[in-house]
Amino acid sequence: MKKSEYKIIEDYMLNQMKDSSHDRHHVYRVLNFAMDIASFETACDMDVLIMACLLHDIGREQQFANVELCHAQIGGDMAYEFLSSIEFEWAKQKALHVKECISTHRYRKDNKPLSIEAKILFDADKLDASGAIGIARTLIYQGQVEAPLYIMDEDGNIIIDDGGHELTSFFQEYHYKLKNIYDSFYTERAKEFAIGRKKATEDFYNQLHAEVNINYKNGIGKYKFD
Repeated sequence: MKKSEYKIIEDYMLNQMKDSSHDRHHVYRVLNFAMDIASFETACDMDVLIMACLLHDIGREQQFANVELCHAQIGGDMAYEFLSSIEFEWAKQKALHVKECISTHRYRKDNKPLSIEAKILFDADKLDASGAIGIARTLIYQGQVEAPLYIMDEDGNIIIDDGGHELTSFFQEYHYKLKNIYDSFYTERAKEFAIGRKKATEDFYNQLHAEVNINYKNGIGKYKFD
């Protein structure tokens, strides 16, 4: 892959990235993780992997505008159309493979990655949702969609319903996604990375939960206005 070809793809990506929790720095971190993971694998098409990493979140803007849409499916289609339109021939030949990688990189049980390139992209993307940086990105995104930090019932209990979609909060997102990604990695290298990041996630959530809980338990019943 020539630098000039890399630059064309990178420029297209940069024009699409408008979400601060899924910005260009997220893309570059995913790419860096993927390059490391790929060095431990065999028979990996590096051109496909690089293109898939660069373009994996280009459908985010459309999903942000309409939550019913899937950015992975949209991004896969956009990547295929873009790669099929550019001049270097090998990109057109590999565009379908890139589409497959992107369309399966989202955390969904019914659409799992199959090729090694798709599995590496999936793992690299999930690594950037793990650890302290994963929490930071989640909090940014929750703020963007105006979701609260937590939801409580009338008795001051934090509501957690195993990832149901009717309630949206940071605590819900933690239970639906963040705490579960550590069991979802495909490659051994990604699993190694994740081990060192899991504790940071758990410690933050447990401390946050404790601080919120004690605040309400101390105040409930003392300052009711009825």
